[in-house]
This record gives sequence, structure tokens and C-alpha cells, in this order.
Amino acid sequence: MRPPETTPATVPRHRMRYRRRLRSRIILSFVLLGFSLTLLFAWATNWTRARVENQLVEEMMNRNISEAARQFDQDPKNLQFPVDLIRAYVYTPDRFESVRINRPEWYELSDGITGMTGVDVDGEEFAYKLAVRKTPQAWFFLAYDMTQAKRSEEKFNHALYASVLLFTLLSLVLGWWSASRVMSPVSELARRLKQSGRSAQPEALAAHFPDDEVGQLAEALDDYAGRLTEVVQRDREFNADVSHELRTPLAVIRGAVELLLSRPDVDEKTRARLARIQRAEQQCTDLISALLLLSRNERGHGATDVAKLAAQSLDVHRTQLAGKPLELRLENGSGPLIVDAPEAAVAVALGNLIGNAVKYTTEGEVIVRMLPGAVEVVDSGPGLSPEDAANIFQRGYRGTHAGHSQGGGIGLSIVRRLCALYGWDVSVQPGREFGVVATLRFDPPHEALPMDGDG
Repeated sequence: MRPPETTPATVPRHRMRYRRRLRSRIILSFVLLGFSLTLLFAWATNWTRARVENQLVEEMMNRNISEAARQFDQDPKNLQFPVDLIRAYVYTPDRFESVRINRPEWYELSDGITGMTGVDVDGEEFAYKLAVRKTPQAWFFLAYDMTQAKRSEEKFNHALYASVLLFTLLSLVLGWWSASRVMSPVSELARRLKQSGRSAQPEALAAHFPDDEVGQLAEALDDYAGRLTEVVQRDREFNADVSHELRTPLAVIRGAVELLLSRPDVDEKTRARLARIQRAEQQCTDLISALLLLSRNERGHGATDVAKLAAQSLDVHRTQLAGKPLELRLENGSGPLIVDAPEAAVAVALGNLIGNAVKYTTEGEVIVRMLPGAVEVVDSGPGLSPEDAANIFQRGYRGTHAGHSQGGGIGLSIVRRLCALYGWDVSVQPGREFGVVATLRFDPPHEALPMDGDG
């Protein structure tokens, strides 16, 4: 049996989304990796530069302020600094109070180097580092202007930001190129696999790919396709053999029954049994034809009168009531309904719905109601539980009211598969007050064709 074609409507949405985004995820991975590494490198570079610069400045300032204190001890009037500094201040004890008044932010500082900010004569902010050395003989303040260094730091940071952006864009280009190279053999494999699936004998895929991961995947797909082809071939041969081998004895049974029924000396009891055998043979023939259509996954054609088949099915079940107080009726108020399908397919689908209604209804009535483009089977049975409504079309499921009745629970599963093959719709719902309403809708509805004798 050929597997149904996969369409966007049958593919789970999350699978389509992941398949569609595989290339994007590769590109995004490259972009995130490039951005993260570049940003980390920029941060490490900036931190190292600031740390080294700060250490050099502090070492230079400590060396100069120590030299200033040493020179002051030797000759307070001849104070020289080995480095050209922006500002240097020396306060003797008689001027300590002026520091508190004029430089209150310096007054409380202890020995060491502190980062400070201030405002120049033009009202512009500037930054400087202040080295402080306080001795009983003098207070030394050494101010090193950091304004130019701060501007250089800003320019350096801007250059780093630009580098991060540039390398991120470069990662994007590299990721796009790499994703194209990585996905190219995968896309080629998918294309060849799709083309190979359209033929009865799939083409070998591994020969078109090198011995890498994609080649191994192609080899595994070839092996899987070979095993699947063998299974399908065995399934087709089995279906053909079963169909042929079963049709032959059924044809013999049909011929023998017809010959016996044509004899005038057959009594009524024997004639009734022969008629039952004839109906069973017809049901088997219809079921074999319907199952063969399902196994081949192909639609047969024909002009089937649904009302006629419904009447025949009701006649068959009337003979099998065995005294059960049950009335079987056909209501046809919408005229003839002709469906483009073989009689076997419609008979199996409709017969299962009518058979279930008759089986599970102990008394009352079963009504087959013809509607425009559809047929309803209404019974007065025990109804439908929520569990039955959810699982009734599953293969092997038997309803809560099945009890010890015969059947494997595959009848409605066959109906569902026939509906999927022909584009029909089947539903089983609880009745308004009691019982069950089964609806078989032929979609799209076919207009009634004129019957013999109609004007």
C-alpha cells in the first residue's frame, strides 16, 4: 500500500518551523558566537588597558611625590620635580588651615592617590588624580590631569564598539556562507529523496554523496527505502493473492447458490438458508473489493444509488432480527442520491453504520434517513458515552455497550478509512433524547442523476 503523500496540512506545525529555521539557527549561532567573543575580547582589552594605565600613572605619581618630600627635607626653598606635572602644591604647617578653607575636598584625604573631578576657570569639568603625602613638616599635593586620558579612553572605547559591530557583521556573513555550505548537501538529499519517492523503485541516494555524515544518512535512507519497498511489495502481493484466492471460492459459492435457487423443488426453509448464504457471499465480495481499494489507496468509480443500498441493507438485517422487537425504516424525502463510487465501497461504509445500530439497539427502531448529500442512521439504543465518542473510530475499539457481542472493533475503522479515501465525512453523535445518530456525508455532495423512468 502506498503511504499517503505528506502535505503542509499533514506535517506538524512545530516540525515545519524547526525545518524552516535550521539554516537561520546556524547563522544565529555564528552571529552570537562572534558577538560574544568580540565583546569579551573588547572588555578584556579595555580592562587591561585601564589597569595598566592606572598602575603606570600611580607609580609615576608616587615616585614624584616621594622625590618632592625628599627634596623638601633637604632644601625647602629649592623644590624641583623630575616630571613636568600640571599642578604641584606644598603647604607648610602655617598654611594647613588654608587647605581646609580653599580645598576642603583635599583636607580630609589621607596619604595615597585618589581620583578627583573639578571645574576649570571656563566652567568645564576635568578629571585628575591627586597624590597626597602629609608630614608634620609639610603637606604635599600632586595633581595629574587625566582629562586628555579620559578623552583618549572614550575614543578607544568607540573604536572597540565599532570593532564589535564590524566583527559581528563579519560573523553574520561567515555564518550565512557556512550555513549555505552545510545545508547544501542536506537540501540536495531532500530534493533527491522527494523525487525518488515518486517512483515505485526508489533511486539509490548514497552514490551521489561523499562518505561523510550526509553520505551515511543517504546510505541509511537507501537501506530504509529498500526494506520499506520490500514490505510494500509483499503487501501488494498479499492483497492481490488474497483477493484472487477469495474471489474464486466466492464465485463458486455464488454460482452454486444461484443454481440451487433456480430449482423449483427447493422447499422454503432451504430457500431461506440459501438466500442467507447469497447475502453473506455478497457482503464478503463487497468487503474484499473495499479492502482492496484501501490497500491500493486508489479510488474506484461508479454511479451508486445510496437509497437502494440502504433498502437492501435493511432487508438483510430484517431477516436476522430473530424476534427482536425492532422496527427498521427507510425515510427518503430528498430524492435519489447518486455517489461516484463503487457499490462495494458505499455498501461497506453504510452497512457498518446500519449494522452497529441494529446490533446495539435491543428494542425500538432504527431509521435510515436520506438527506441532501448525506444519509443518517438513527437508533433508539443505549446511547454513546464520552469515552465511546472519543475512541469509536479507532481500530480495535469496542464500545462500552459491546458486552459479549461478536466483532473485533474494526468496522468503523474501515468506514473512517473509506471516508478518508473518497473525501467523505462520517460522524457519530448522541441523539437528542436517547440513541445514536450516525451521519455519512458525501463531500462534495453530488447532484442527483436522473434514474430510469424519471423525466
